Amino acid sequence: MANLPKGHPKLLNAWAFYDWANSVYSLVIASAVFPIFYEMIFSDAKKESVNLFGQDIKATAMISFVTAFAFLIVAICSPILSGISDYLGNKKAFMRFFCYLGGISCICLYWFDIDNLFLSYTAYFFGLIGFWSSLVFYNSYLPDIAFPEQQDRVSARGFSMGYIGSTILLILNLAMVMFPKTFWIETPKEAMKISFVMVGVWWIGFSHITYYYLPKGNRNNVPLTKDFIFKGFHELNLVWKQLKQNLALKRYLYSYFVFIMAVQTVMLVATYFGATEVNWGSDDKTMGLIISILLIQLVAVVGAFITSRISEKFGNINTLMVLNGIWAILCAFAYFVETPIQFYATAGFVGLVMGGIQSIARSTYSKLLPETEDTASFFSFYDVTEKVGIVIGMTIYGTIDLITGSMRNAIVFLGVFFVIGLILLTRVPRK
Repeated sequence: MANLPKGHPKLLNAWAFYDWANSVYSLVIASAVFPIFYEMIFSDAKKESVNLFGQDIKATAMISFVTAFAFLIVAICSPILSGISDYLGNKKAFMRFFCYLGGISCICLYWFDIDNLFLSYTAYFFGLIGFWSSLVFYNSYLPDIAFPEQQDRVSARGFSMGYIGSTILLILNLAMVMFPKTFWIETPKEAMKISFVMVGVWWIGFSHITYYYLPKGNRNNVPLTKDFIFKGFHELNLVWKQLKQNLALKRYLYSYFVFIMAVQTVMLVATYFGATEVNWGSDDKTMGLIISILLIQLVAVVGAFITSRISEKFGNINTLMVLNGIWAILCAFAYFVETPIQFYATAGFVGLVMGGIQSIARSTYSKLLPETEDTASFFSFYDVTEKVGIVIGMTIYGTIDLITGSMRNAIVFLGVFFVIGLILLTRVPRK
């Protein structure tokens, strides 16, 4: 299809629709069904640890370390990939490749088994890499397809569409888990495994609507040399030099590095926390955890739009400061959460600020960018900042969980990062 002009409604909607396609991974795999499945298989086997190189490692700590390692790979590879994609002028092809890698890995999670954890963790590992690497190229399209005055709302629209689409699939998966016989499925565990396959098919299938409208890009006419593989790091260095001349953007990235580390870590471990630390008593744990995730998703749709309107009135930085303060309070409160009702209440407030802080953080960075056609390198820097933060956050979280034997202590520690992020945001120039 012929390229649509920048700011065209169809182009903006197509870009946002990729959130509809890929958010089923972040909800069903990263947040809801897979963490419950993971806890269930260890509980059924009456095991709490994984034996690695002769050492027993707590299962929840192990999944944190695998997650951190996957993000480390993404952080290292994304600058190389973004540089190559800029040279070839085809960000869309790279975005599609990692989408397929992630989707197929989700399908392979059907065979996740406690007796073959190496291959099982490998499928989980590549699912993470596929999802987050595709976002490197997806996010870099935002300044290419939307004007600055459109970016807040388009970014919020993407997150909201993601919440709605992933919630639809999660409701279907919930029905399968709770009433497996209705769907001709033998057990709830088998229903969970089928849901992993559905995520892969949904993600790959719906992403083609986005690919149909997104522009391919323009090829770089500079000759390709054998040293070009290092060009991505060179581009990051150039971006860093430009950041030194842009005080607002540089200080914003310092604060972003700190608070996004905590945001993404909380989102990645929330369900594991609920499965192991909350006293569900006679309540159905599986039902309770999925309801809490649904609550987060539904509230997040409202939160993303409310936050975009508030930022228009009070400014992006002021809005982010308030959100960081709320997050810090939620982390402190989480230490005392013991009952399902308390967990639901916390989940509701998390949903309210979860979509807002991610949406505004992305559009704030896009607004602060200098005039440039090399958006992939700038967003690669943005994504590397996020991924390195997640590596540190998940490693700290897993280490505290491993040493203290409690995820509560790790959650409280994350609250400190929100306080630091808030303080750093006060140093960002408002104009």
